[in-house]
Amino acid sequence: MKTAITEMFGIQHPIIQGGMHYVGFAEMAAAVSNAGGLGIITALTQKTPGDLANEIALCKDMTDKPIGVNVTFLPTVNAPDYPAIIKAIIDGGVTVVETAGNNPVAVLPYLKDAGIKVIHKCTAVRHALKAQSIGCDAVSVDGFECGGHPGEDDVPNFILLPRAADELEIPFVSSGGMADGRSLVASLAMGAAGMNMGTRFIATKEAPVHDNVKAAIVAASELDTRLVMRSLRNTERVMTNAAVERLLEKEKTLGDDLKFEDIIEEVAGVYPKIMMHGEMDAGAWSCGMVAGLINDIPTCQELIDRIMAQAEDIIDRMNAMR
Repeated sequence: MKTAITEMFGIQHPIIQGGMHYVGFAEMAAAVSNAGGLGIITALTQKTPGDLANEIALCKDMTDKPIGVNVTFLPTVNAPDYPAIIKAIIDGGVTVVETAGNNPVAVLPYLKDAGIKVIHKCTAVRHALKAQSIGCDAVSVDGFECGGHPGEDDVPNFILLPRAADELEIPFVSSGGMADGRSLVASLAMGAAGMNMGTRFIATKEAPVHDNVKAAIVAASELDTRLVMRSLRNTERVMTNAAVERLLEKEKTLGDDLKFEDIIEEVAGVYPKIMMHGEMDAGAWSCGMVAGLINDIPTCQELIDRIMAQAEDIIDRMNAMR
């Protein structure tokens, strides 16, 4: 299947594995890219730019297909060494960068000069238009259903994607609630040129996370995520667990007086405990409502092949009805 995204990124299928903290390692990205999608390494999971350079090199030893790197620009006082991160990406021969968080305009010239395509994650049409105006090649449009940070507008993809199609001139992919061939065909129908999957890729054999994490996603329904940090305007969709319910109780009790320091135990530094050691009640971890559509743990190749076969079957059946 050829779309503007497959042509832009040089991939076989219009499927992207988005950047995910403590999931986007070399083995994850390589498995997705080898299966015909675009695998993405998460830069800020690596402790140093040197570690990122090593992870990129490891990934390129595992696949000769295009790979990407996610760089999230955080509004922090002690910011990561972004210039060194960008240098590691350029020197490593990466062809696609997924940016997220704050405006990436400061790094765009360096990436563009290196011939790297940039896709920016957006949760609103106005943000997507801004990304287009500063020179991003594509955007990932993240609906309210998505795991992680859905923004503060609460607009689901059935509205957000057609709105993006009405306004944008650059290609975009859908993100949030994407799991199968139905997701892909629906995304194409609403104007997207592909789809980005996060939670669905965690529940694969190659995902470098503890089996408890995969089991939790398979066991979950669409009702098992919660929205936390809403009063801080840093909303995050996470899988429910004891720590998350405790966090929500703090939010309810403290109301407008809530400060980040009040919930730091539930949200800071918890990913290694959860993703690596399987301590499922250690804290809040990003998970999408799409967990309700995930019922097995295939290989990335099996998953992508199944998605494409289902998508093509749907399109054939729709054409037969004309």
